[in-house]
Amino acid sequence: MIFGAHVIVYSQDAEADRAFLRDVLGFQGVDAGHGWLIFALPPAELAVHPADANDRHELYLMCDDLAREMQSLAAKGVACSPVQEARWGSITTLRLPGGGEVGLYQPRHPMAIAGPAA
Repeated sequence: MIFGAHVIVYSQDAEADRAFLRDVLGFQGVDAGHGWLIFALPPAELAVHPADANDRHELYLMCDDLAREMQSLAAKGVACSPVQEARWGSITTLRLPGGGEVGLYQPRHPMAIAGPAA
């Protein structure tokens, strides 16, 4: 039985990105040894989109109030990209200290983690 998912973010400065996830985003985790942190994530969803090539994956964190979350991040010194409106939600990105980007969005689509629609 599959019981979860393990997401890997590759980074040119993994130590700084781990500290960001812990200290700025507030993710709880465990030390798997030698400072190798593994974080618990909020509930997750998985979508499969059509593409011209395989092996392209993206990570988006979800929130219920994008403007408020962006203000909270700004207070911690985190800059977000301008908000883009899409059919499925309002989206921004934030840059990790290691140089990578992570998406953040407020969904407008039905969410699997919310359970069946009433």
